[in-house]
Amino acid sequence: MCGICGFCRLDGGFDKESRKWKRCLEEMNRSQKRRGPDDEGIWLGEHCGLGHVRLSIIDPVTGHQPMTRTQAGRTCTLVLNGEIYNMVSLRKELENEGAVFQTASDTEIVLNGYMLHGISYLEKLNGIFSMALWDSACDTLYLIRDRLGIKPLFYTRQGETLIFASELKGLLAYPGVEAVLDREGLCEIFALGPAKSYGKGVLKGMYEVLPGHYLALSRQGTRDVCYWKLESRPHEDTFAETVEKTSWLVEDAVKLQMISDTPISTFLSGGVDSSIVTAICARELRKQGKVLDTFSFDFEGNREYFKANAFQPSQDRPYVEQMVQFCSTNHRFLECGNEDMISCLFRAVDARDLPCMADVESSMLYFCSRVAEYDKVALTGECADEIFGGYPWFHKKEAFDTDAFPWSQSMEPRQALLSRELIEELPMEAYARAAYEKTIRETPSFPGDTPEEKRRREIAWLNLRWFMVTLLDRMDRTSMYSGLEARVPLADHRIVEYVWNVPWSMKCPDGTVKGLLRHAAEGWLPSEILWRRKSPYPKTYHPEYEKTLGKMLLEELSDRNAPIRDLVDEQKVRAFLKSPSDYGRPWYGQLMAGPQMLAYMLQVNYWIKKYQIRII
Repeated sequence: MCGICGFCRLDGGFDKESRKWKRCLEEMNRSQKRRGPDDEGIWLGEHCGLGHVRLSIIDPVTGHQPMTRTQAGRTCTLVLNGEIYNMVSLRKELENEGAVFQTASDTEIVLNGYMLHGISYLEKLNGIFSMALWDSACDTLYLIRDRLGIKPLFYTRQGETLIFASELKGLLAYPGVEAVLDREGLCEIFALGPAKSYGKGVLKGMYEVLPGHYLALSRQGTRDVCYWKLESRPHEDTFAETVEKTSWLVEDAVKLQMISDTPISTFLSGGVDSSIVTAICARELRKQGKVLDTFSFDFEGNREYFKANAFQPSQDRPYVEQMVQFCSTNHRFLECGNEDMISCLFRAVDARDLPCMADVESSMLYFCSRVAEYDKVALTGECADEIFGGYPWFHKKEAFDTDAFPWSQSMEPRQALLSRELIEELPMEAYARAAYEKTIRETPSFPGDTPEEKRRREIAWLNLRWFMVTLLDRMDRTSMYSGLEARVPLADHRIVEYVWNVPWSMKCPDGTVKGLLRHAAEGWLPSEILWRRKSPYPKTYHPEYEKTLGKMLLEELSDRNAPIRDLVDEQKVRAFLKSPSDYGRPWYGQLMAGPQMLAYMLQVNYWIKKYQIRII
């Protein structure tokens, strides 16, 4: 995993001030150095400059980037962030076609594939990636993002210059690029956050390449091309065939994503998703005489203060212990305290460049920093709930009957602390509704769906386009901030394509949540784990945590220069702190309730100050 950055202007001139523009690339690299602490490089041509920082996972010796190759007088240069999981089979195919390789890296596979087949070679890649490719033969820059948006890629414009980077901070390192927040950006933060509209970078004039798309900047202009999309079609397999194919796809995805020149590990929560990934990894490593490292996460004081609710019915540790014994892994129980979580609250903003999922994100950043002390690569069970229908809103009548994002159905709790002036100024309800309706219109439809199946498909599409991406962003930023590569094998695009068209009666047979995935994993896990009721990522229930957040927010409000003073109502905050917390009624997702609202406001305040954001 890595970070990429660069700029392109087709009227040229970068080479005439090479020292200046090389320094610019070095500064953009430096801003993203945490994504790639092992190596860095730059390349500068007349029309384009490319930068790269590297976390060495595949071919640590010869895989330096930017990578340039010349064939028949044609020169192309590539920077790649990500991994190509089917690199072994692709390399064999290219060698059979006459390609010559100088390295063992997947970057060279993409480069040779493009030079032999053109941009359509993207369709052969199974992986997670964002990349920038400069083709000097046709003066064209391609900015390319993987099918599901697992790896980030942002861009902006300054006059005729296109600037891009893996993270927003990379764009801000380019001379003259400012952090500006307008009314639309404020709506993103308060009406949608910690989610954000796909294609947008929240800050004014900043955008992201859409998942499954590439931008082509050439002398003919800029084209936004969709090279992959989900399609709705009839599902013709029997239930037994569906289970068998799902089982094969899941196992193959996990085995493919074990590719690494450094040891791998897994995150193990004791839930069915992470346990499936762990069981496959542990079995494959045993064949090599190796033992898998596993890690589980919890919070200081949760054994004393945990409160079961509809979203979190049980604690994880007993199930983790059972899986560790079953798979014979080398396990470490990691625990996050209040001080660690609060100190990471602001580092999580540094990592995301935006206010984010409060302690749900800060704790993950802390845990990733601990895992990185032992391993560079970790496989996780993320995305199964979005793909296989694991969340409560796939099942509740309320979500079917409400025209709103199912994880954030009401604007009222979002406005609980905001000032009356801000509420009156921002069209929060209208903005969120427009974003929701746009996504609903884009849902890949199927004429044979019943009204209920049509609605369920809409909910699934909302999850893939919004909720899953928010969690993927969280995983990418928190892991890369610590030089850890977190992989998500259950988000393999082949699984998504297949399961998308499986009818609900097969995804949830006999009303069993994620029943298809559970049936597909029969024989891999103890039955207590396989059929365990879903319990999401843990969070703290320690009462001192919320008290500390409240005190911190009041301290900020007492500072006349604090940005948050213009956004929230101090009297509302004081009343909020006196009311009892309801952990079972989140305002976003399943985990973000009262304490997380306080933490989110603290993050907003820190973000505006740290990034010197100008609000217009």
